[in-house]
Amino acid sequence: MITIKNKHRILQIIILILAGELVFSLPFHLARFFRPTFLDIFNLSNTNLGDIFAVYGLMAMISYFLGGIIADKISARKLMAVSLLLTASGGIYMSTIPDLFGMTLLYAYWGITTTFLFWAAMLKATKEWGGENTQGKAFGLLEGGRGALASLLSAIAIIIFASFLPLQVNLASATERLNGFRSIILFYSSLTAIGAILVWKFLPESQVHATKEERTITFKSLTKVLSNRLVWCTSCVIICAYSTYKGLDNMTLYAYEVMGMNEVEAATLFTYASLTRPIAAVFAGILADKIIASRVILLMFCMLICSFCSFIFADGSAPWITFITINIFVTFFAVFAIRGIYFALIQEINTPSQITGTTIGIVSFVGFTPEIFFGSISGRILDANPGLEGHQNYFIFLVMIALIGIFTICLMRKNNQET
Repeated sequence: MITIKNKHRILQIIILILAGELVFSLPFHLARFFRPTFLDIFNLSNTNLGDIFAVYGLMAMISYFLGGIIADKISARKLMAVSLLLTASGGIYMSTIPDLFGMTLLYAYWGITTTFLFWAAMLKATKEWGGENTQGKAFGLLEGGRGALASLLSAIAIIIFASFLPLQVNLASATERLNGFRSIILFYSSLTAIGAILVWKFLPESQVHATKEERTITFKSLTKVLSNRLVWCTSCVIICAYSTYKGLDNMTLYAYEVMGMNEVEAATLFTYASLTRPIAAVFAGILADKIIASRVILLMFCMLICSFCSFIFADGSAPWITFITINIFVTFFAVFAIRGIYFALIQEINTPSQITGTTIGIVSFVGFTPEIFFGSISGRILDANPGLEGHQNYFIFLVMIALIGIFTICLMRKNNQET
C-alpha cells in the first residue's frame, strides 16, 4: 500500500526528473539528436559548434561554482523554477535562427540559466531524497528517468520534424527543413516553460540553512571543500566521465557520414540508443548501493575502452554495420551507467550535509570543464580529416580519456581508504 508520504516522494522524484531533463533540452537535444540538420540550418562547422559550446561551458563553469553556494541558502523550488523559465525564453530567440554571433551569445546565456540557479539545487534535492543508504538509487532514478524522458521527447521531435518533410527525406527543400526545425525548437521551449510551472506548483520547499551562524560559514565551508583531496579526485573522475558523455554528441554525425544514414535515420538511431539510458542508470544505481559507486564506474570505464577501440578499427562498410550498431548501444549503456551514479561519489567520500551544495558546486565547476574544451577539440579533430579517418582519430581521443578515468578512479579509491 502506497502511503501519502510515499506518494509525495514519488511525485518529488518525478518533478526532479522532468525539470532535470527539460532545462537542458534546448541547449543539447537539438544539437545532439539533429546534429547534421543543426549544423546546416545555422550554417555552422563542427569547429564553430565546438567553440559555441566552449562559451557555454565557460559561463557554466563559473555558474556551477557560485550556484553551489546559493543552493545551500535558497530553496531548490525557487531556484529551479526561475531557471527553467529563463531557459525557455532563450528558445524563442533561437527560433529566429540567429547567426554565429547570436548563437554564441545565446549559449553564453544558457550557460548561466541552466546552471547558476539550477544544477546544484537539483542535485542537492536529489541527495536529500536519497537519504543515507540509497544514494545510488536516487541518482540512478534521476538519470534513468531523465534518459527515458529525453528519448520520448526526441521521438516526438523526430515525428514533428519528419511531418514537414517529403517521404524522400533527401529531397526536402531548405524551407521545409527550416520550418520543421523551427517547430521542434518551439516544442522544446514550450515544454521547458511548462516544467517551470510544475516545479513551482508541486516541488516542496527544501531545507536551507537559515540560522545566522550558518549563513556566515560560506568561506569556512569553501576552504574545507577545497582542502579535501577526495573532492579533487571526484572532480577528475567526472571530467573523464563527462567527456565520454559529450563524446556521444557526434554519434548522429558518425551515422550520417560513416554509416551512410540520412538525417532522420541518424536521429532515430540516436534515439533508440538513448533508450539504454534509463536501463543503464537504474542498473548502475542499484549495483552501486550494493558494491559502491566507484567500483561500478571503474568497470564501465573498462567497457568503454573496448567499445571505443572497436570504432577505431571499424570502417563503416556493409559487413561492419551490424557490429557498429550493437557497439553504439554498448557505448551508450556504459556512458549512461557512469553518468547515472558519478554524483553518488559525493556520499561515498562522506560529505557533510551542510556543505553538500558547496561541494557539488566545486565538483561541477571542475568536473564539467569538458563543456569548455571538449567541443572545440573534437570539432577540430573531425574537421581536420573529414569522414572515416576523422572519426577514427576522434575515438582514439576518447580511449585516452577513458584510460585517464581508470587511473583517477583507482587513485580516488586508494585515497578514500587511507582517510
